[in-house]
Amino acid sequence: MYPITTWFFILIMISIAGCGNNHTETETHTADPIRVMTYNIHHANPPSIPDSIDIDAIAAVIREANPDLVALQEVDVFTERSGKSLHQARALAEKLNMNYYFTKALDYQGGYYGNAVLSTFPILDSLRIELPTLEGVQAEDRVWGGIKFETDGKEMWFGSTHLDFQRGENNVHQSRTLLENLEAIRLPVIIGGDFNRTPESETIELFDTQFQRTCSECPPTIPVSNPNRTIDHLMFRPKDGFSITDHRVIDEQYASDHLPVVAELLLE
Repeated sequence: MYPITTWFFILIMISIAGCGNNHTETETHTADPIRVMTYNIHHANPPSIPDSIDIDAIAAVIREANPDLVALQEVDVFTERSGKSLHQARALAEKLNMNYYFTKALDYQGGYYGNAVLSTFPILDSLRIELPTLEGVQAEDRVWGGIKFETDGKEMWFGSTHLDFQRGENNVHQSRTLLENLEAIRLPVIIGGDFNRTPESETIELFDTQFQRTCSECPPTIPVSNPNRTIDHLMFRPKDGFSITDHRVIDEQYASDHLPVVAELLLE
């Protein structure tokens, strides 16, 4: 039989222990990285098999990478060479269970040729920025096609571009046009594309004034066999608060004449 004072002390200790057991720490949520990809798909024509279209091969490459967002270039829609009933962006989206946005750069073979974006996120809005050629220059007009999406309660833009591959002055002109238009977007912006220029070029140096590439010494992306040039890039604006958690080039040599690029970005 314990004295009354001893029982009182035991009851106090039980009460304190009970309070401790009922306490739960506040859980903190860390946003998941956004996995982005850029891929020039060569209108789904495997270079080793001329005049063929293998949309399933492109889909398989993307599926294996498992990205949240994909910037596609050289996309055919209803063209003679790819099939008058084939909308390549829509077909890829259906095969991958993703949303899509296609933007035409030019009319081609009775259909259209341009860029597309695939997204696992719902598309909230879209934007087409024309990148015309310099006056007096014979070259293809190009575009940037972007989508607005939301993740972890934050809205941002992701877009795809494909710049002139022949004439340096026109490539730079298109780059300036794109940068001037993107300045008006106040939300975070991520770009993927075939810039047709290597990191030491005037074009990439121009983008470096406003954007940060997802690699500092970037692996080459073309040709697919023994690649020696880096012309496919992913980039974001440093002021938007992204950090890079991964960057890699996928060694896939059948589906296209470009190697796809994948990066993971974390919005802090």
